[in-house]
Amino acid sequence: MFSILSERLAGLRRRYAEPHRAYHGQAHVDALLGGLADEGLRVGNRAAVELAVWYHDAIYDPSATNNEARSADLLVAEMHRLACPSVVSAAESMVRATAGHELPPDLPDALRDDTATFLDLDMAVLGAEPADYDVYEAGIAAEYIPVHGLNNFRAGRAAFLRGMLSRERLFHTERFHHRLDAAGRANLRRGPQGLAT
Repeated sequence: MFSILSERLAGLRRRYAEPHRAYHGQAHVDALLGGLADEGLRVGNRAAVELAVWYHDAIYDPSATNNEARSADLLVAEMHRLACPSVVSAAESMVRATAGHELPPDLPDALRDDTATFLDLDMAVLGAEPADYDVYEAGIAAEYIPVHGLNNFRAGRAAFLRGMLSRERLFHTERFHHRLDAAGRANLRRGPQGLAT
């Protein structure tokens, strides 16, 4: 089984090394894994969260609108009979939640807490130091502009930034909210169009 798991990991690393990935690559996964390690005992099902981290952007096509669902499907297909079904199911749910970065309303408490942590880890870059946030924005632009064009990217990105700023909270967990919300809002207002609210 170890060799099969090694093959899966190697396949994921190849996916994250695809040339069109300027932000959604291995460095992003590594950042989430580092953040997960920092969370320590606050994570209940560490195996599920780690699996979600590895698979959440496994399929990434800037021209598609179903990357999250396809990534979740890939997780299920590749982990079938390799991981505990409950772990796979929890990780699948987390990956699907990245489509809107909202918590599904019907999650059991333990899965809800872990999903909230996972989603906050994925979006922690919003509250990064300004220089790191600017690298993130540049990466997103590098992924989307070749596919959608500069004007469409600007319009879409401005809508995303406004949508995020309109949320009552950028982060689901109290610890991420208190630590990163203010910095995240400041970064979002400095978005690629100098968006001000």
